[in-house]
Amino acid sequence: MAATPIAVVTGASSGIGAATARTLAAEGFRVVLTARRKDRIEALAADLNEAGHQATAYALDVTDRAAVDEFATAFRSLAVLVNNAGGALGADPVATGDPADWRQMYETNVIGTLNVTQALLPALTASGDGTIVILSSTAALSSYEGGGGYVAAKHGEHVLAETLRLEIVGTPVRVIEVAPGMVRTEEFATTRFRGDTEKAAKVYAGVDAPLTAEDVADTIGWAVTRPSHVNIDLLVVRPRAQASNTKVHRTL
Repeated sequence: MAATPIAVVTGASSGIGAATARTLAAEGFRVVLTARRKDRIEALAADLNEAGHQATAYALDVTDRAAVDEFATAFRSLAVLVNNAGGALGADPVATGDPADWRQMYETNVIGTLNVTQALLPALTASGDGTIVILSSTAALSSYEGGGGYVAAKHGEHVLAETLRLEIVGTPVRVIEVAPGMVRTEEFATTRFRGDTEKAAKVYAGVDAPLTAEDVADTIGWAVTRPSHVNIDLLVVRPRAQASNTKVHRTL
């Protein structure tokens, strides 16, 4: 009897990460949930197990390389890695942006993805049919005012995915990049504006049906479950009301 394939999801404590964990569990994967907030991922793992799925929680900071390497020792074979951990801080122009915010975004989005991907790549290769998903953003493809630090970090993730795909071609590992546009989750914009819920709400004001975390998770689940020879290099997903990073239809 074949072993249940394992999927690791980083940043699984909320939003797209949590939704992706639910989607992959429903697709038959044993999901390993990682995030810094241990209580959140333990609660989600308990819910998934109670629903008849297989889930394990592991508290992890993806920017801590020693901790990531220790985590990776648990896997001899791995089917899927979803690099979801990341986020945005601030919306200041380049002229006045806080270098500490830029550094933190780069560390989490780029170095965190690099750490986990490097540590788990041997297990993904050993599976004979591994898939790496890098969750970037439409910010990885074009810029917008007030987004310099986040855009720079997401461009870094995009280039990481693109370069890795070139370097490991011929191995049994796919590299998929999913780049969402406007997604309304419970924390993304609020975290970006440091808890200012009024500013966060303005991001979505008047927009008819921004994407949800479940929309993006559904997209990831679809891409991951394509036949092994099919690689979805880059999938951009936006709500119908958004034509670009700077062109959004609003009814106010």
